[in-house]
Amino acid sequence: MPNTIFDIGLDRNAANFVPLSPISFLVRSARVWPERTAVVHGPRRFTYAAMLERCRRFASALAARGIGRGDTVAVLAPNTPAMLEAHYAIPMTGGVICAINTRLDAATVAFILDHSEARVFLVDQELAPLAATALAMARNKPFVIDIADDAAPSNVPVGAIEYEAFLAAGDPAHTVRLPDDEWDAISLGYTSGTTGDPKGVVCHHRGAHLNAVANVLGFGITAESVYLWTLPMFHCNGWTYTWGITLAGGTHVCLRRVDPALIFPLIEQEGVTHMCGAPVVMTMLIHAPAGVRRGLSRNVKIATGGAAPPTAVIAGMEALGFEVTHLYGLTEVYGPATFCAWQPGVAEMSVEDRARFTSRQGVPSHMLEDATVMTPEMRRVPADTATMGELMLRGNTVMKGYLKNPTATEKAFAGGWFHTGDLGVIHPDSYIEIRDRSKDIIISGGENISSLEVEEVLFRHPDIMEAAVVAHPDKHWGEVPHAFVTPKPGREASLSADDVIAFCRQHLARYKVPKHVTFGPLPKTSTGKIQKFELRRRTAG
Repeated sequence: MPNTIFDIGLDRNAANFVPLSPISFLVRSARVWPERTAVVHGPRRFTYAAMLERCRRFASALAARGIGRGDTVAVLAPNTPAMLEAHYAIPMTGGVICAINTRLDAATVAFILDHSEARVFLVDQELAPLAATALAMARNKPFVIDIADDAAPSNVPVGAIEYEAFLAAGDPAHTVRLPDDEWDAISLGYTSGTTGDPKGVVCHHRGAHLNAVANVLGFGITAESVYLWTLPMFHCNGWTYTWGITLAGGTHVCLRRVDPALIFPLIEQEGVTHMCGAPVVMTMLIHAPAGVRRGLSRNVKIATGGAAPPTAVIAGMEALGFEVTHLYGLTEVYGPATFCAWQPGVAEMSVEDRARFTSRQGVPSHMLEDATVMTPEMRRVPADTATMGELMLRGNTVMKGYLKNPTATEKAFAGGWFHTGDLGVIHPDSYIEIRDRSKDIIISGGENISSLEVEEVLFRHPDIMEAAVVAHPDKHWGEVPHAFVTPKPGREASLSADDVIAFCRQHLARYKVPKHVTFGPLPKTSTGKIQKFELRRRTAG
């Protein structure tokens, strides 16, 4: 197309264009709130001015090791200051942060070190044995830095230098470098795939910046917010709250281990206002021992993702004093992509009706271009709460693609949309509701049964703590529902399969009622999601 009058002599320059990057958030907060507490870790406190200086030292020391644009720096650590600082210092060099799931086995960690071609590897001392085994298995041998922490078990170091000594060698006035191109990679996160090797999700500075802004807007983060790190920073870079809390000038409260005995006291001691976690974290808080569980003296907002939290869990959290925000996302979209935004009148609903509304996945986040539900022919489904299709996403907060995997990347982006693999419907008010994963739909006698619908009923049972439903092969019906149930503490002996089935018959169409019930703890992935593939394997046997 020919140029218009607006294309002539009106070019990008240093005055009117700066690449978007969340690195800028730290620089601004250190300028605006230099003495505000940025990070809390036990007795340690860092101001925003100190956090910026530490990150500059870290970046300087990495640059001295030759780390630059496109170099991977892997981190194996819980939610500590070092893990948070890595989210700024590594991108400052042009490098790419690869935050590794701390719950993985050594072989998978070794695969990630090799596949990512990591040049530097930061290892928390608690995880030194895991790292040592992985390093022995990996072909790639990165430079290793140990992270010491008084709150961690002591182990034999695996690195060449300790983290604080590494920082001490860096320049506190090191120039903060933004990427030349905001499309440059900022992070590499590996999916917890159920089969085969995990896929490496590559995200860029622009998307990280925009998603962090969306989280601040959607979750109501301000300079007065105190955020407790109950969500792993390795999971989608902490859903980009690693950057979002800093953008707002809030306080990061680090937490090495998710434990109600630590969470409830910290909420009171530090004045926590916000936190995030998978539904399993909420279940843990609701069912904490009586001596640990306590009502809150102030309202605390908690955002949860993963599978839709059952209404009983949302109601249980509200009873403790938590306000639940339900969101939806994946590693491929920087974490949260939709929020269940509250509408006028929701607060006045009954607890049960409000919980049902809150369990929806909601509407696109502020910085996602679009989220919709489509048929296999790529047509949007009507907003009738009945027609099911696949949830698809589009926008600047979608990944660059899968590292070294063009086939998977092409499949994920077929038709110009990111295919989530989740099945859902659209309500007349435009809110999206996930009904199931495509692989979790149970087809019984030609009828589709949503495993989530059956699970929702199971969670209403007064003696059930957790539940998951998968297909069980059946000679007559093809498939029937099989419920795997974890009873509440103290109810293990009194809850029977007949009780569970009878309860479901009161609330479900007969063909949706589980025909099989198995009791016991549910297998979970390293990010706390129930491993339905493992449950399906058990039913197949």
